[in-house]
Amino acid sequence: MIGLFAVTAAGRRAATELATWLGPDAVLVDGPPGPALRRVWDHLDAAVFFLASGAAVRLVAPLLRDKHTDPGIVCVDEARRFAIALAGGHSGGANALAEQVADVLDATPVVTTATDSTGSTPLDELVDLLDAAVDGDLAGCGVAVLDGAPVRIENPLGFPLPALPDNVGPDVVDPLWTVVVDDRRAAPDDEGSTLRLVPRTLVVGVGSERGVDRTEVTETIARLEREHGLDPRAVRAFASVDLKADETGILEAVQDLGFWYADGDELRLLTYPAAELAGIEVPNPSEVVRAEVGTASVAEAAALRGAAECAAGGPVELVVPKIKGRGVTAAAARIRPRGRLALVGIGPGAAELRTPRADAELRRASVVVGLDQYLDQVRHLFRPGTEERASGLGAEEARAAEAVSLAREGRAVALIGSGDAGVYAMASPALEQADRDVEFVGVPGVTAALAASALLGAPLGHDHALISLSDLHTPWEVIERRVRAAAEGDLVVCFYNPRSAQRHWQLGRALELLAEHRPAGTPVGAVHQATRDDQRVWCAPIGEFDPGEVGMFTTVVVGSSQSAMIGGRMVTPRGYRWMADAR
Repeated sequence: MIGLFAVTAAGRRAATELATWLGPDAVLVDGPPGPALRRVWDHLDAAVFFLASGAAVRLVAPLLRDKHTDPGIVCVDEARRFAIALAGGHSGGANALAEQVADVLDATPVVTTATDSTGSTPLDELVDLLDAAVDGDLAGCGVAVLDGAPVRIENPLGFPLPALPDNVGPDVVDPLWTVVVDDRRAAPDDEGSTLRLVPRTLVVGVGSERGVDRTEVTETIARLEREHGLDPRAVRAFASVDLKADETGILEAVQDLGFWYADGDELRLLTYPAAELAGIEVPNPSEVVRAEVGTASVAEAAALRGAAECAAGGPVELVVPKIKGRGVTAAAARIRPRGRLALVGIGPGAAELRTPRADAELRRASVVVGLDQYLDQVRHLFRPGTEERASGLGAEEARAAEAVSLAREGRAVALIGSGDAGVYAMASPALEQADRDVEFVGVPGVTAALAASALLGAPLGHDHALISLSDLHTPWEVIERRVRAAAEGDLVVCFYNPRSAQRHWQLGRALELLAEHRPAGTPVGAVHQATRDDQRVWCAPIGEFDPGEVGMFTTVVVGSSQSAMIGGRMVTPRGYRWMADAR
């Protein structure tokens, strides 16, 4: 819950505007701010105060307990000039929220947390991204990063890291600090200048005799660290055959290891049918085990199967083959990190219509690929050290290929497009080339059809079709056949790419086809440069609409036979009138 607190009429107006953008999690809290804040404090993830900063400080100060659990606090002045992150900058998310609030209210974000105020990627954020345990002085290393000291980063498994400042990298000479991202134990550092981040990459497979003692299970698993150098805090889950789902010794050992190595978090025991494990190729099968339980391997096969489940289709490897204890076997498999490809829709233009998830992914990326004019719109969100790969109009296939290639190199890549990346944009050409060798993240955006619909009224209130009139990739004969089908089906039609200097007749022809199945008064709406400075919105009956007013940055919406202009707005009924007639 994001609580919004205001006492003046101007503050309440700003809070209402912000709540509309933040969505259902944002609540304008009623009543005097002091009692109201105390009433909801334990339920808050964040709070925004439309008050003087001093007043906000006095309200929250008695309630603050711990920066790791307190909500993020943001303060906005009466004139809406500044959005100030007062408390909970990193842990509470106040820094990111201040930037989002500033975007919506056209204010200036004020962030005083050291690493964020300089734009550096804070190490505690890196820890969160990797879901990693920490060995070493995180704060001390963070200060070194901020001060511009040389910091070497060692990433032997190849995790796709976010952008890092110039003083941090794999080739830094004479580092003051070394940051190691690995799931293996390292030799103690005598000078204390190494910071180790331990991601949870391992799944441990366990097999046992019936009635095995928990101590034997624990001791055998401990050998993964002692003899093979694996850090037990890297264990994400345990796995076994389903016949062992109620094996007390295994269950108790898993519970013990969760307490000691996972900060008290409960580690899962994944179990699988013997027939499923029998189909997994392993280096050390046993016919004795096959005769007893129906699979030639439990520990190795279960480790690989559990890692595959956790990897969600990504690559896995067996890093420790079966080791034997007294009545128990154990093996370890690793979830291999993959390069990351985020396909990010940045919306139709206005900053407040770009989603918070899109902002987060742009900060997460080490390289951003996109059309040059789109990069210009979001460059202020990039971390220092973010690499840009820009290209011009008409290079969509090349941009997609470059983004996929960079992700295959193990990079954290954001491929951006206007509107929604999956609607006539970059997602299709990218995913046509990407396989499971890269991690895919889709970030939806407000596409042109939705932005135009909201400005026109409610033209998409019933069944509708989106059709591109560009014949650069689709023959006109195919496009015309689709327009005819939409006309005969009485669908509302939203046209993308309706007209350009070289393609000037297609929109007129498409309107002729639709007019054959529409009343003469059917409204046609058009939106040019939706949500941008030179936005224009207009409507006309289908027989009077002039295609010559339309350009490449216009979205055209043609109503169905049921669409009408009501109160100056284009509306397509949901169909309830038909339901009433049927009764």
